[in-house]
Amino acid sequence: MNSRKVAVFVGSLRKDSINRKLARALERIGEDRLQFDYVELGNLPHYNQDFDGAYPAEGTALKQQVRGAHAVLFVTPEYNRSIPGVLKNAIDLGSRPYGDSAFAGLPAAVIGASPGAIGTALAQQHLRNVLSYLDMAVLPQPEAFIQFSDGLVDEDGRVSKADTREFLEDFVDRFVSWIDRQRGD
Repeated sequence: MNSRKVAVFVGSLRKDSINRKLARALERIGEDRLQFDYVELGNLPHYNQDFDGAYPAEGTALKQQVRGAHAVLFVTPEYNRSIPGVLKNAIDLGSRPYGDSAFAGLPAAVIGASPGAIGTALAQQHLRNVLSYLDMAVLPQPEAFIQFSDGLVDEDGRVSKADTREFLEDFVDRFVSWIDRQRGD
């Protein structure tokens, strides 16, 4: 498989999101093997079980986007020691109603960036618990908690620090192998 389509969930709506910059860096690193398809989280309605019988168009479109992918990448900030509400809401919309999850069986990877020393470790652990429940095959290693500083990733997705770039290259290599292994390619 030359190019694997990846549905990308960036858990930040902020215009200058460091996690979106991290996603762009991963996209640039893997551009010869991965095709990123960003899932728009800002226009999603709040999940409400009352509309399980008549699902909103935005929820249906999200599910179609995920089902059209070979894998899913979650790039999450950490808010109050957990995942952002906008990301959890998107996951809830894509996995409901019960029995109609778009995520089940898909390979996935989790990564995140923060200015703090422990990156997004706690948010990622919470997210991994949710994804495990949804029957996603989540890349176990490397865990990737990126401490983000100004200038680490430029507007074109280039990573300025050699050790970080090498780590992200390894992350992408292992994600590609994980996708292929999970899909039997």
